[in-house]
Amino acid sequence: MAITREDVLHVARLARLELSDAEVERMQEQLSAILEAVGKVAELDLEGVEPTAHPLDLVNVLAEDVPRPSLTREDALANAPDPEDGFFGVPAV
Repeated sequence: MAITREDVLHVARLARLELSDAEVERMQEQLSAILEAVGKVAELDLEGVEPTAHPLDLVNVLAEDVPRPSLTREDALANAPDPEDGFFGVPAV
């Protein structure tokens, strides 16, 4: 399927893009090539092929969630530039 100049201008107008004549030509060629490539997928026999979101089986690799001691208040504030009463001091907003 070939994209016309008017199609490119219509999409550009919807996206609120201002394209030069050279850009319109380039987009017309590129969009036509994309649609041609996608059209080739329609020619494939996909009978019995399950739809997938990703071609590979993905497994989340997460560390085990084990409780452990956290920092003490003194350790957490050790490098703070301006601790105030056991909290981080920040400029007033």
